[in-house]
Amino acid sequence: MMNILEKIMAHKQMEVASAKEIVPVSVLEQSPFFNRSTLSLTGYLLRPGSSGIIAEFKRKSPSRGIINSKAQVEMVTAGYLKAGSAALSVLTDRDFFGGSHEDLSRARKTNDCPILRKDFIVDPYQVIEAKSIGADAILLIASILTPRQVLDLARLARSLGLETILEVHGYPELTHLNDQISILGVNNRNLGDFSVSLDISLSMSGFITEGIPAISESGIHEPADLVLLKQAGFSGFLIGEQFMSSEDPGLACKSFISKVKRISV
Repeated sequence: MMNILEKIMAHKQMEVASAKEIVPVSVLEQSPFFNRSTLSLTGYLLRPGSSGIIAEFKRKSPSRGIINSKAQVEMVTAGYLKAGSAALSVLTDRDFFGGSHEDLSRARKTNDCPILRKDFIVDPYQVIEAKSIGADAILLIASILTPRQVLDLARLARSLGLETILEVHGYPELTHLNDQISILGVNNRNLGDFSVSLDISLSMSGFITEGIPAISESGIHEPADLVLLKQAGFSGFLIGEQFMSSEDPGLACKSFISKVKRISV
């Protein structure tokens, strides 16, 4: 029996094949976003005084089901930036996360900050697609790609002005790192069974190098969690469900950042 990640990947392959037939690359390249100058996610995370928070817009997930079905992407993402987030992440997977390309494009029109396209990227077409919908960065998941695929996709992304986060869940996946990767992401959620533990990031902290910033993803529920991860060497923190579970995600983000500042003094 396939686990949820295997189901997502089987569906994603069919989804990409269908998209290629409906919207060819030549059409993607005509998007008004395609020739825009991208913003550096790395630069925004490392700015002096940056919160380091990449606040995520996510309606649902396979592990939680519906998180927030009423949220409007323009209002939520603008609220995140007003609260002090360094950047945004927008889920574009439709069937498993309730996202869409339109969500990211709407966030792009509303906000002047780096936006990460969060999806299961397995094909060069999706990298070009990310550029066409207004993204500044993509996520490549080591567990679903070979080191060669990561290199080729990250190289294509860089040629388009996009930065790449390599997402790993443990030390063995560091073999996927290459000189085209901008940021190392450590996912505290096991994508096979969806269990979550901050110990994953903490155990990986010894492998963070000065040459590439690292972000911790998932399972950050308390301001103290962020402070602990920052002390361990992480520069960025991807937070979605903690904010999206609230009726007002932007306000939840503002309260979270305020508490982080208080306990960091």
